Amino acid sequence: MATARMVVPQQQTHPSLSLLPSSLSDFNGIRLHSQAQCKKKTWHTRGALQVSASASKNILIMGGTRFIGVFLSRLLVKDGHQVTLFTRGKAPITQQLPGESDQDYATFSSKILHLKGDRKDFEFVKSSLSAKGFDVVYDINGREAVEVEPILDALPNLEQFIYCSSAGVYLKTDCPPHFEVDAVDPKSRHKGKLETESLLESRGVNWTSIRPVYIYGPLNYNPVEEWFFHRLKAGRPIPIPNSGIQITQLGHVKDLAKAFVKVLANEKASKQVFNISGDKYVTFDGLAKACAKAAGFPEPEIIHYNPKDFDFGKKKAFPFRDQHFFASIEKAKQVLGWKPEFDLVEGLADSYNLDFGRGTFRKEADFSTDDIILSKSLVLQS
Repeated sequence: MATARMVVPQQQTHPSLSLLPSSLSDFNGIRLHSQAQCKKKTWHTRGALQVSASASKNILIMGGTRFIGVFLSRLLVKDGHQVTLFTRGKAPITQQLPGESDQDYATFSSKILHLKGDRKDFEFVKSSLSAKGFDVVYDINGREAVEVEPILDALPNLEQFIYCSSAGVYLKTDCPPHFEVDAVDPKSRHKGKLETESLLESRGVNWTSIRPVYIYGPLNYNPVEEWFFHRLKAGRPIPIPNSGIQITQLGHVKDLAKAFVKVLANEKASKQVFNISGDKYVTFDGLAKACAKAAGFPEPEIIHYNPKDFDFGKKKAFPFRDQHFFASIEKAKQVLGWKPEFDLVEGLADSYNLDFGRGTFRKEADFSTDDIILSKSLVLQS
């Protein structure tokens, strides 16, 4: 039978490297004002629960060793909370961030606890969590409602369950941006997150759900900005589907982490959903140019193509949905008093300087679909 292990992880250090200078510009994306929207939303707190706002919480993070959890756990520890990460133990529990001082890292890593296990081993989850007892759970990597039920069963006195959902749950609309009260798509590939939100509501727990749009920043394991940086570094044209004026939205991971902290022990966040992303929207072409400005590359050559003209097999030729996709963050700003600190170019510069610009990235460059697009474009031009 599996048993719980609480471990204070060993420190993992990285060589100290100097930061590259940030390349800032006046490119900040575009904002769609409320008078151009089809509808105006108002928000009401539904049956808010009393939440204890004591100085220190015993917090469990499901996941927490990469991207969002890396930044969230640091903020929580800095605020004086006891933080335990629940992971399978396949990755280092802590790692020193680029630009983080040895002292800051040592202080952080000495305060993090680790609970090793598989969240799909439901009996282990129940026994280990009930034995420890936690005030608050942040579920960063949950995808299905069935994975959350044993957590709720194990912690009947849980003060708050904070869930990382996705703006991908919304039904497509002819009238963007998406608001928290908009229709959702039960057939979405994120339907498991929708079902989790429904479970939390049905169980009567004090829950908060965060719905990010596209997330970017240092340590991003999804090829968002990295996809553009690879092509810029190689001096290659950037292939963008169709017109390139499709509007999307990116939110910096550090701003997202601060939003997660804002809802903690916040009565206004009880049983509420919040969209979290950047303050402005951007076109696909604009994003390519913003990545170049942020990283100090010349403005790129952009090639537009019709995806229907190509068969890429199972490969993905572009990292974004080929559609308008963005959400209003006004509710979070008004209700939580949260606002993003990074504009787009500043955020991309932060990502580049602390990650790709240091030679670190998650996926090797793969230009095979680019070459297919470019070869056909050259034939058409000739």
